[in-house]
Amino acid sequence: MIVIGYMLVCLVFGTTFLAIKVGMDAAAPPFFSAGMRFFIAGLILFLWSVWRGKASFKLLMHKEMLINGALLTFGTFSTLYWAEQYVASGVAAILSATGPLMILLLQVIVMKQRSSRRAVLGCLIGFTGVILLVLPSASIVASMLAIIGCIAILVGELAYSSGALYAQNVIQRHRDSSPIALNAVQMIYGGLLLFVLSGLTEHVHVDVVFTREAVGSLLYLTIVGSMVGHSLFYWLVAKTNPVFPSTWLYVSPPIALLVGVLFYQEPFTWVMGLGVVTIITGTVIVNWESLRQLDRRGKKRREISLLADRLSNS
Repeated sequence: MIVIGYMLVCLVFGTTFLAIKVGMDAAAPPFFSAGMRFFIAGLILFLWSVWRGKASFKLLMHKEMLINGALLTFGTFSTLYWAEQYVASGVAAILSATGPLMILLLQVIVMKQRSSRRAVLGCLIGFTGVILLVLPSASIVASMLAIIGCIAILVGELAYSSGALYAQNVIQRHRDSSPIALNAVQMIYGGLLLFVLSGLTEHVHVDVVFTREAVGSLLYLTIVGSMVGHSLFYWLVAKTNPVFPSTWLYVSPPIALLVGVLFYQEPFTWVMGLGVVTIITGTVIVNWESLRQLDRRGKKRREISLLADRLSNS
């Protein structure tokens, strides 16, 4: 289940950068669009969790839910949505790939945790692969807004990395609550913060918000990107560690590249192919220990299953 969940996260998140770009190119207000996406998705998932008895309304009263929403949703996506008005989606994917590296740096520098050289090397290799993959086709406009946008995405990734680490503690404190419910509450708070920012900085016009492109982008990002993708990500953090799920950021550019080649006739060069191989290599190196543990668990389950079959046949 962990491997399947990871593959789905990579597939879903690999398409969200382009979906955000479609909405921003349709002149949808970035903070309001992001707020709608996360508040609606979070509210639906939370009410569903309450209905199934997996959460209670008391969960909304915990301050760590607000902190988590401020980091994982508000901090990450306020900057990303705003930046994609001026930065190409491919460039945004490159910069977002700094997430796992920032997590490792925070663990080593701030939290004083030891990290293996293999994990650090894997992150560096993976990030190099992202550059090789996307850079040949990314059009970077040397304008001040583009530069500020790139910086904004990096700031957002720092918030994302802090949130991923903090989420691990939140999950431990609320073991009785479903990871999906925890994710839903932080999306609700993140969406509310985005609405506040939108009210202070944006003028929302109905005719712009409800264009075909803007509505299509919002529906896809709300249902597939947030309700499915972020719930799976939160579940993976609970089942593994903060670094393993975050390596989807290395796999998303190949997915975006494939979509571009198949549906938009975008070019594919040998440099991009080298980038794909490098990304996969870096991802495997980062997750080497986790993959070995999964392999051992799989072998153990198969041994138990074989033993049970022998006992039942004897």
